[in-house]
Formats: sequence, C-alpha cells, structure tokens
Amino acid sequence: MRITLGELAVQFGLDLHGDPDTLVAHAATLAGAGDGAITFLANPQYRKQLRVTKAAAVVLDAGDVDECPTACLVSTNPYASYARIAQILHPPAPPTVGIHPTAVIGESAAIDASSEVGAQCVVGNNVKIGPGVILGPGCIIGEDVRIGGYTRLAAQVTLQSGVVIGERSILHPGVVVGADGFGFAADEGVWLKVPQLGSVVIGDDVEIGAHTTIDRGAIDDTIIENGVKLDNHIMIGHNVRIGEHTIMAAKVGVSGSTRIGKRCMVAAEAAFVGHIDVADDCVITARAVLNHSVTEPGVFAGLLVADEVGKWRKNAARFRNLDGFVRRLKALEKKIAALVREKDK
Repeated sequence: MRITLGELAVQFGLDLHGDPDTLVAHAATLAGAGDGAITFLANPQYRKQLRVTKAAAVVLDAGDVDECPTACLVSTNPYASYARIAQILHPPAPPTVGIHPTAVIGESAAIDASSEVGAQCVVGNNVKIGPGVILGPGCIIGEDVRIGGYTRLAAQVTLQSGVVIGERSILHPGVVVGADGFGFAADEGVWLKVPQLGSVVIGDDVEIGAHTTIDRGAIDDTIIENGVKLDNHIMIGHNVRIGEHTIMAAKVGVSGSTRIGKRCMVAAEAAFVGHIDVADDCVITARAVLNHSVTEPGVFAGLLVADEVGKWRKNAARFRNLDGFVRRLKALEKKIAALVREKDK
C-alpha cells in the first residue's frame, strides 16, 4: 500500500514538516530505510542514525525536528504513531475464504462464510465462528467454542471445549486454551483429581504469544479481559482473572485464583502465588515473586535464591527489614564516633 504524508498527518493528527505529497509504502529502520520508507525515532541513542537516514519520512518528537534531514511527522508519542502507520502500510493478509478439504468439521458447527479454516483443522460440534476469522493449519477447536469476528489463530492452536474468544484477537502458534487446571486433592498419600468444570473467556483485542497456556477454571471461568497482551511461554493457572490492557513478558507464571488488575506491566519470569489480588497499574519487575496481595499501584521487585525453607523465610524477613537495620547502624556509628571524640579530648 502507498499513502501520502499529508494523508497520514490528517488521519493521525500529526504535524508535518515536508512535502505532503511524499509517498511512503513500507516501514523500515532508521539505518536501513531508503526510498518510500517511513521510520521512527523514539530512543535518543539512535539520533546519530537519524542524521544520516535515507528514509522518505521519520516519525519523531518535536525536539528532534532540527536533526532530521528528511520529511518528518511530529508526534508526542512517536512509537505509538509509528505503530498505527505501520498497521496501515502492512495490514494482515485477508482470509483465504473457505474450508480446506482436509479439515474435519462437526455437523453442528456454524462457520461464517467469510472465514478461513486451514489444512487439517478439527472443529467440534456446536462451535460458532464469526466473520473474517482465520484458523491456521492444524488448529483443534473443541465442542461449544465461540470465536468472535476477525480473530486469528496461527498454526496448531488448541481451544478446548467451551472456550470463548472475543473479536480481533490473535493467538500465535502452539497456544493452548482451556486445558484442565492443576487441581488435585491430597488423601492419605495419593492425589485425587478435582474435575475442572469452568472454562476460559477471552475478551476483544487480546494477543497471546506462542506456546502460552491458559487453564480452564475449576468451577468458575478463567477470565482474560479486553486488550490483554501475553508474550510467549506464559502459564496462566485456573480461575485467574487478568484485567484490561495488562501486558506480560515471556515465562511469567500466574498461579490459580490470582486476580491481576488493569494496565499492569509484568516483566519476564515474574511469578505470582495463588489466591492473591494485584491492584490496577502495578509494575512487576523481572523474576520478581509476588507472594502477597497488593492494594495500591506501584513498582514491585525482589529476587532471593532458593534455600532451606526455614532459612529462606528468616532471610526474607531480614531482607525486608534491611533498610531499618541500616538506619539503626548509622545512628549507632554516629554515637560511637561522638564517644570517641569525647574520649580524645
């Protein structure tokens, strides 16, 4: 697709410096851009590349306009504006409408005529698939699943029975939604399976990374609200609820019945113990272990190496009191210094 800078400026409310009739056709990096390319500057460390870029246009902040040798679109959030422009220039491929001859479709499944069902897919009975949906090769869709319009499943995604997916969501290869939660009751040295009777409900505009798994609820449903973004290799336990527009990086683990608020940011390999609540607008740093509820927004960090549990608990408690210990030590050092000076007189 080709579009003029003037059209982009009007559509996204950006200030244009340069010829409004300049055409851009694709996105590129500052260093690799050439004719017809649009790029962006959001990180000051790349200003040297801005000064020599060959791009047709750059999306940048007002403070960088004088450094730009080419046309530019000025934004208060250059990366977000670039993302919107790149979506126009590189739209996802439309569905190849129809059902592949190798797909197996349940007799009572209802698949909108504008959707695509890829090779070797299996679609169970009583499934409802909305308009413009894409099921990539090898997807398994269990009975009673609902998939909203324009949602895209890449290759080998599995949706177990009863799962509900909203509109415009994206599930990357190998995602599994609705497998049984890890529910077992101990009885005299053996484990009894607790039937997992709930399902998983996923909202609109959710993106789930490759090989991420979301377990069905034990009784009530596991809930992923609108706009949530999950990276690859994340584990979401049964009866978890994740609030709107929360984002998680790779290898996060969320234990069962945890409730995470809206607009939270969770870095890689963070872990949540079960049955806790996390407030809206929290940031959890990489490899942090959150083992208690959080009632107010904030940034939370922490990493202690494994040890015998009694020692670990003592050390963890002492670690939490470390700041107080330091203050008391400094106060004691001042008193000792004062006594020494008094003695030397």
